[in-house]
Parts: sequence; C-alpha cells; structure tokens
Amino acid sequence: MHLNELIQSLKKRREILGVTQEHLAELSGVGLRTLKALESGKSNPTFETLNKLAEVLGMEVKLEVKKTNH
Repeated sequence: MHLNELIQSLKKRREILGVTQEHLAELSGVGLRTLKALESGKSNPTFETLNKLAEVLGMEVKLEVKKTNH
C-alpha cells in the first residue's frame, strides 16, 4: 500500500468511527495542524505518527522492506 492510500485509509476509518480531527489529535498526541496537513496530502508523516493515529483508530501499521535484485 502506498503512503497516500494508507493516509486515506486512516481518514476513512476516522470518519466511519465518527471521530473528529480534533478528537483524534487529542487522543493520539499528534498535533491538529499535522493531522490536517496529512489528510490533505500536504505533509509526509513519520512512521511514529502513523502508528499513533492507527493505534487510536484500532488499526495496525506494518512496515515491510523487500530486497530487490538490482
């Protein structure tokens, strides 16, 4: 899954749960400005930020590194 898809999945989950951006920011410890920038595609999150948001939303983020044969 690409980063934009991941962020949209988090946003959709937030909306399905009826959680406002303000409440998610408060619960996750992620700044409201940061959350708004992420959801609008104006910022790239750290893995830590994604993890915080996902945890509050009952999701899990897994990082997979694949070796390529170049």
